[in-house]
Amino acid sequence: MAHWFHRNPLKATAPVSFNFYGVAGSPSANKICNDLRTNRARLLEMFTDVTCNPEIMKNATDAYFSLLQGFITALDGTTQENKMRFIQNFRWTDTLQGNTPSAQQDAVFELVSMAFNVALWYTKFASRLAGKEKYEVHIPRLITPAEKGRDLEPRAMDTYIIQCQAEAQEVTIARAIELKHNATLIAALAFETANFYQKADHTLNTLEPECSGKWRKYLELKQHFYMAYAYCYNGQTLLASDKCGYSRAEALCKEYRQTKGPGSTAKPSEQLFFLKLGGLIKNTLEKCQRENGFIYFHKVPAEAPELELKASYGLAEPIAFELPPLSEQCTPEVYATFDLTKGAKNDKAKPKEAEVKPVKEPDLKPQKDTGCVIS
Repeated sequence: MAHWFHRNPLKATAPVSFNFYGVAGSPSANKICNDLRTNRARLLEMFTDVTCNPEIMKNATDAYFSLLQGFITALDGTTQENKMRFIQNFRWTDTLQGNTPSAQQDAVFELVSMAFNVALWYTKFASRLAGKEKYEVHIPRLITPAEKGRDLEPRAMDTYIIQCQAEAQEVTIARAIELKHNATLIAALAFETANFYQKADHTLNTLEPECSGKWRKYLELKQHFYMAYAYCYNGQTLLASDKCGYSRAEALCKEYRQTKGPGSTAKPSEQLFFLKLGGLIKNTLEKCQRENGFIYFHKVPAEAPELELKASYGLAEPIAFELPPLSEQCTPEVYATFDLTKGAKNDKAKPKEAEVKPVKEPDLKPQKDTGCVIS
């Protein structure tokens, strides 16, 4: 179901050497710098490695973050900022702002930017983990606040979170349909999911259309799609209880594919899960019309009534994210050997900044089944 979900591009970043000549005053300090460079490069490779799975990603993330925290967490027993926090400059692009990077000389900026990319990778992976990541607590610590439209500003962050919850919920709905659960439960889950997508769409409504237009079309079409499912299965429920009484989603699929903007273009209208909906609505409608014409003779309302559905169970639960513990290499003794007074002070000696190249992501082909496996 690779083309069922809209995905914004991964953030790109410039290489970082962590070469602190003169500052790293011991072999242990130099090893931390070398390991930071190696582990960062390996983690960036994992984002585009088609063989990478959640276990490999977690190991690569933990290896880097456990060392990076040594430049953020105070190791000298005081409440002051870590003296190494502002020594290195980091450059990252934003998922909605093209290839123009923003830069901050701040290890916290690196932590939240890399963690954002890790979370985005999980949304691209089949497991599609959801949850409000705990790295967010570090965002208010940034010396330079996130600008409007950047990945780390509240509107973008909140939308990603809500979208993850909605997509996790989609798996629950697909399983409920495959397992032939009762129509009342499926209708309620679909209604809750439609509301998730509507909330995500409304969260973006104050962002510039050129940045968020394509993303919003995707959220809107998903909202209408699952609302159609909710009405369809609710209709089956009413029919079963002797209450007969009913696509914008299809039109939105076309609008979405024609809207320009960042991110991969999903193809939901080509997916079997989407195609099944049309037949399901047609069959349900015909059954309702047939039985209403022969038995009930209820007046059909001019407009579909507002749904009042609430899922009592089956809602997806987020999985908590935990930063790894501080690396054993980062001790107060090693920390003391970093001497900022011995760093190079000649600005002309600084190397030219490397170009930030867009991330070349693998092109995953869509599957022809529903993408759900009953276990």
